[in-house]
Amino acid sequence: MDANSVRARLHEDLDRLRSADGYLRAGAPRYATLFGRDSLISAWQSLSFDPSIAAATLRVLASFQGRTVNMKSEEQPGKILHEHRFDAGSRAELPEWEFPYYGSVDSTLLFLIVASEYARRTDDARLITDLWPALVAAHRWIGAHGDIDGDGFVEYERKNPQGLFHQGWKDGSENHLGIEPPVAIVEVQGYAYAAHRAFASLVETDGDAEVASSADAAADRLLRRLNEDFWMDDRAFFALALDGRKRMRRAVTSNPGHLLLCGAVEPRRVPTVVARLFREDLWTPYGVRTHATSEPDFDPMSYHRGTVWPHDNWFLYRGLLAANRRAEAHRVREALLRAYGELGKIPELYAVVDDKLVDLSAPALNTNVKANPLQAWAAAGLLDMISEDDAGVSP
Repeated sequence: MDANSVRARLHEDLDRLRSADGYLRAGAPRYATLFGRDSLISAWQSLSFDPSIAAATLRVLASFQGRTVNMKSEEQPGKILHEHRFDAGSRAELPEWEFPYYGSVDSTLLFLIVASEYARRTDDARLITDLWPALVAAHRWIGAHGDIDGDGFVEYERKNPQGLFHQGWKDGSENHLGIEPPVAIVEVQGYAYAAHRAFASLVETDGDAEVASSADAAADRLLRRLNEDFWMDDRAFFALALDGRKRMRRAVTSNPGHLLLCGAVEPRRVPTVVARLFREDLWTPYGVRTHATSEPDFDPMSYHRGTVWPHDNWFLYRGLLAANRRAEAHRVREALLRAYGELGKIPELYAVVDDKLVDLSAPALNTNVKANPLQAWAAAGLLDMISEDDAGVSP
């Protein structure tokens, strides 16, 4: 594959998803609307080649930021939405929800992270000034509403009985992850750590040392607790989650890999975590699986218990680079490029069975899982991976 042609095609894919307001819709043909998590992650990925996407995304999400408590929509003050639907027809598909719908535990954290990354990479101080009340409200949400039981971790438990049961990126209306709420999912603790650090960095620009110090202290406490309470000594890896009784959900998954990019893995544990991601029960020729084949509930065709998600692997790629593990990061990038080369696209997710790629976005495929052929955080993630000067594209 020629690198320039791949980049051009990925840019075209993202142009198809870009809204009139400048943010990226989550995907096509499904999810062709504004999401909190999806739009923010794709904005984060796009900072290396088009920071205007992040600026537009932050502005539009701030305009819909939660102002009150609403059980049906799961709105809370300072919270960033999960999904908005702008037309009556699409809203009617989910009559039990109210839009904007706020059932996401991580969109508010990502809002702070992306704002900080945008400020670090650009000279656009005006955007941060304009968003400052929204950023303060988002950070206040972490302690006021995100930490349900006051233990320092950010948890979720749906308020609308018809809403999403799981509200991290492996979300869903049923308890497919086998965790009873309130759920403290592992990668969200990494996002919360990074969000505290992000807010502290943004505050320091304004010169409020006391507020910045408080946010940094919250990050320090969370880092210590995360590395103590989620660590499985016998498996030398982080657990997927803590349930409502603070019991570990002891599955080996891709989720802890997100902690690397957030800087939330203690240095002594980085080599162990990296090595675990490349063991044969997680690693495939096309990227890291969501769920290890060694787990009893593994299913290679399941959305969140065995498939490979490109955006998930983007977190691993960027995290490995941040941990100075460049060789392993290149393995991830080459795996995704291999998938792109075989499929001629980078879809929402795909399956790997006996080291063979299965296109779950193929129209004729008779499976319960239907992947989007075009997904913003898949396309933007791969484009970010090959936007570096030394990022060649293999055949």
